[in-house]
Amino acid sequence: MAKYGEGDKRWIVEERADGANVHNWHWAETDCLPWSKTFFTKSLSDLPILTGEGNLYIKTKSVDMVDGEAYVNIRKGKIIPGYEISLNLSWEGEVKDGEGKTLLKAEGNVEIPYIADENADEDPEVRVTVKDEGPIGKTLKEAMLAKGKPLALEKVRDYVKAMARGGPVKDEVEAKELAPKSNSSSNSSLGVVSKEKVGVEKESKKEGKKGFKTITMSEKFNCRAKDMFEILMDENRWKGFTQSNARISKEVGGQFSIFDGSVTGVNMELQEGKLIAQRWRFGSWPDGVDSTVRLVFDEPEPGVTIIKLTHSDVPEEDRYGNATVVENTERGWRDLIFNKHAYFLQLVFKND
Repeated sequence: MAKYGEGDKRWIVEERADGANVHNWHWAETDCLPWSKTFFTKSLSDLPILTGEGNLYIKTKSVDMVDGEAYVNIRKGKIIPGYEISLNLSWEGEVKDGEGKTLLKAEGNVEIPYIADENADEDPEVRVTVKDEGPIGKTLKEAMLAKGKPLALEKVRDYVKAMARGGPVKDEVEAKELAPKSNSSSNSSLGVVSKEKVGVEKESKKEGKKGFKTITMSEKFNCRAKDMFEILMDENRWKGFTQSNARISKEVGGQFSIFDGSVTGVNMELQEGKLIAQRWRFGSWPDGVDSTVRLVFDEPEPGVTIIKLTHSDVPEEDRYGNATVVENTERGWRDLIFNKHAYFLQLVFKND
């Protein structure tokens, strides 16, 4: 993930004399790390965990560290969050007897080492430690794991949802959506640029049924079409160039699983060297949502293959409300599949 402030300058809006980012056409990027620190400090400080159950009393004390990076990009009103953060918080507990007298106190820490937008659909790792490893200290630690860990994960999920809604810029986005549209002629100078950008966007993300998009892409490879077909259907090669587990059936109606199971689906139609048609589904998508992938192979001359991708019925949001599905899917095809295959082919021909 690029660091805040280091995005491609072609997409980061420059300062204008009037301070305007017309129609939010360019990327408008907001640093969300200070807001993230405030969010977790408010939600995880002085949080009661146990208040007498089993004569145990446990609560969080304070959030001692929130580190990393977090930002929200907005383009044409679309919210695209990005974050990779870690946090530490302290907790304390005590054991009391039947009369309410304290028998022992203990303190510890909770560490969540990696909260990231790329894993928004998964609960992060939570580590709980206690300073006193004696019998009572261990009892308090186990209680903190059993009762405190779920509460911490609940707050992390709240953070993920809040970032998907825009984090600190949520109110600004909603205000712009409600504001009346201006017909001012001052925007006319952007007409040519905007028209060109819209044309590019429609070419890669065509309109489909409401709430879904179609991604189209064309890539050229220096190899025979049948070789490219075999590579895309070979699970061992997938494992090699993606460095992840893959299972791929070569039969129509057979199932496949790639990227450690993040993507699963079924082969719909296979024509060697000509066509791969599959049903695709990402684990983070809403239940019951599948998409269709068609890879059409064209060999205009021997040793040159052009693959035309049509990926239809891609949902605009995942099950958690993140509106980055189309962008992430398009980037995945380009960077994790097509570019990886091209690099793999270069190595093959170089070794030959």
